Amino acid sequence: MSVNVKIPTQLRAATEGEAVATVEGATVGEVLEALYERFAELKPRIADDDGLRRFVNVYVGGEDIRFLNGLDTPVSSGSEVTILPAVAGGR
Repeated sequence: MSVNVKIPTQLRAATEGEAVATVEGATVGEVLEALYERFAELKPRIADDDGLRRFVNVYVGGEDIRFLNGLDTPVSSGSEVTILPAVAGGR
């Protein structure tokens, strides 16, 4: 199943500047693995040995996967997955 993954600006250096990448997968975990295969520099920026880093949020169709089935959340063809690292700072 083809899934569109939206890449935020702060991660585009790891995706050769791509803002949206289309990959195959039936779950969020499979989609992310396909993304890592395509863009090897991306994985260490958003994942660790336990899965996603705690400051990284992933959404499927606008729904946070933490409140669904996590990396096992199913995706269908044409789904939109958004990666959104938390941003901190300011005054």
